[in-house]
Amino acid sequence: MIDKLADNQHPIEDAQRKRWSPLAFSDRMVETEKLLSVLEAARWAASSYNEQPWSFIIATKENSVEFERLLSILAEGNQEWARNAPVLMLTVAKLHFERNGVENRHAFHDVGASSASLAIQAAALDLFVHQMAGFDVPKAKEVYQIPTGYEPASAIALGYLGNAQTLSESLQQREQNPRTRKPLDKFVFSNTWNQTAPEVK
Repeated sequence: MIDKLADNQHPIEDAQRKRWSPLAFSDRMVETEKLLSVLEAARWAASSYNEQPWSFIIATKENSVEFERLLSILAEGNQEWARNAPVLMLTVAKLHFERNGVENRHAFHDVGASSASLAIQAAALDLFVHQMAGFDVPKAKEVYQIPTGYEPASAIALGYLGNAQTLSESLQQREQNPRTRKPLDKFVFSNTWNQTAPEVK
């Protein structure tokens, strides 16, 4: 198994250090209580006006018909490896506030926050999440009859870490690439745009 603990420069929680986005998933099923736990974490994410503009469509391999339906909306390159994950999800953003019908320009931000919360909880349970932008949005809307005012945001594969040797050669290379992040001084600013904050110099 590949270990990709974050090379963090400052202390962070263990679940944050453990979280990464694998391509190789085990065929071990995710226990219902763990699936509910990660969804509960998504539920308790912060959102603008507490609107909670997220929905999660889920499919597990225990229901092969539903699993294949969700798999079918993924980009071909993602289908290659995501078909091995035991759980697939589609996140959907509600685009207008329930309270007044005004456009919610933070909807995608909030769905992302909910998904991030889910991913960290998954890492705490020794599960792994791979979030995907590569999927067919019009097909997702058609397949799931997503109404006007809602927009698919991302796809998610969830499961236990698998053996990278089961992947194609090109995917194995991707799997073994080290995790990298920009240093804080490249994106934490103060006083004016692109001026590094003194706290992180």
